[in-house]
Amino acid sequence: MLPLSAVAAITSCGNYIRSLLTKAAETLVHALVSSRLDYCNALLYGVTDGLQYRRLQSVQNAASRLVSGLRCRDHIRPTLLRLHWLPVRQRVLFKIAVVVYQCLNGLAPRYLADNCQLVSDVRPRQLRSSDSSSIQGASLHNSPPALFISLIT
Repeated sequence: MLPLSAVAAITSCGNYIRSLLTKAAETLVHALVSSRLDYCNALLYGVTDGLQYRRLQSVQNAASRLVSGLRCRDHIRPTLLRLHWLPVRQRVLFKIAVVVYQCLNGLAPRYLADNCQLVSDVRPRQLRSSDSSSIQGASLHNSPPALFISLIT
């Protein structure tokens, strides 16, 4: 399962982290853990069961604690912000928003772009929702969560 491979990556890094510089440790852990967290995580979009998100978030929290040297009882949110790591739920939303943006602007592969069209381009009649982009990804793109805005500013 995905979290087990990410946990294995964290534990394998744990032995070497103390001998690395802080920036090198951050890069190593980010490369090994985030690739495993991002693999197929877009399938979790719309899942209301928090168990999968909690499991993946705990792996990300363990990785950030390993890099920063935090104890288990310390707050993790400031560390995630300092490392510029989005929480897992926001990573899923961001990944979908990027794919939709690429599809709508001709930057995605053809097989994805063919399946992603604006509703106003498909339906011949005028709907209330046709004046705004009424696809899930566009709603994510048009109203970014506050965390995105705080990271940008």
